[in-house]
Amino acid sequence: MMVLAVIAVTGFATFIYLTLCGALYAPRLTGGLKKTVKLWQSSPADVAPAQVRKQAGTRGRMNPLLHLVADTIEAFQGGKDPSQIRETAARDAQHALEPFEAPLKIIEVIAALAPLLGLLGTVMGMMEAFSAMAATEGRANASQLSGGIYEALTTTAAGLVIAIPFAALAAWIEFRLRRIHKVMNSTLVTVFSGFDRRDNTGADVVAEPGESSATESEDGREPEGFQLPAKQRFAHAAG
Repeated sequence: MMVLAVIAVTGFATFIYLTLCGALYAPRLTGGLKKTVKLWQSSPADVAPAQVRKQAGTRGRMNPLLHLVADTIEAFQGGKDPSQIRETAARDAQHALEPFEAPLKIIEVIAALAPLLGLLGTVMGMMEAFSAMAATEGRANASQLSGGIYEALTTTAAGLVIAIPFAALAAWIEFRLRRIHKVMNSTLVTVFSGFDRRDNTGADVVAEPGESSATESEDGREPEGFQLPAKQRFAHAAG
């Protein structure tokens, strides 16, 4: 029971830490960042990355996606090699998600480990009950057996009570990370597509009124040209 209590406290502290990190440092597509990306698509020369960072404010500058977009645009305006810019953007995007991977793994381990510890307590409780029966040569009464049986049932219940919510938390965190991953990928695709269109035409491409600036093509798939690394795995203990 003490071990289960320790991992429950550890898991709760990890979840609080992950919540705070998500509120402060999670990549997010803010309204100001959307305007910057749209301006980059319509008039790249008018985008000033330094000014974008300055206008973001203190909390806005904690947003990794802001720096990722600003650095990418700055690199394009500086005339750097597009393939090198893509590699740098992919690496920086991966680094932006790394602080959330370790807490998720801890919660996954707790969700998987708690039922096993509960099962271990069940086995030990039944061993205690049968040990009491063996000591009395089979003449043990209910009070002598109840202690071991109570321990077995209590540890099983405690393990499940810990495992079920943490499995749900792991699934929810995984879902949130997948959404963040998709937002980052879509935003970078938009930035790169804006540069590719300008590069192909030899001039800035201004979007027609009513033209969608979304990053998906007509068939619902994201345009080619950029993709975050696929090596990241967001599996959780629930399945």
